[in-house]
Amino acid sequence: MKKLSNSIRILSMGLLLVLGLSLTSCGWKASEEEIQTLEETRAAALDAEKAYQDKKAEADDLQRQVDAKKAELKKAQAEKEKVSKAVEARKAADGE
Repeated sequence: MKKLSNSIRILSMGLLLVLGLSLTSCGWKASEEEIQTLEETRAAALDAEKAYQDKKAEADDLQRQVDAKKAELKKAQAEKEKVSKAVEARKAADGE
């Protein structure tokens, strides 16, 4: 009998604790100002992400342009070297 009353007492205390916690934890709601701040923050984050993607695409395009110019320069240098050798060979042939 004593065990039963202790079990009931523990069970009722547990139920009261759960009930008390549930009543106090559900009382918070976001205010209009907090919701507006969250929406503004979200919009700013989306804008920043879009700006990042735009700048990344621009940087990739610029890198492609640099690579194309480097290839063009290499080709021009090879052509210059070829012409210089041809001029030297002609001078040597004319000088003999």
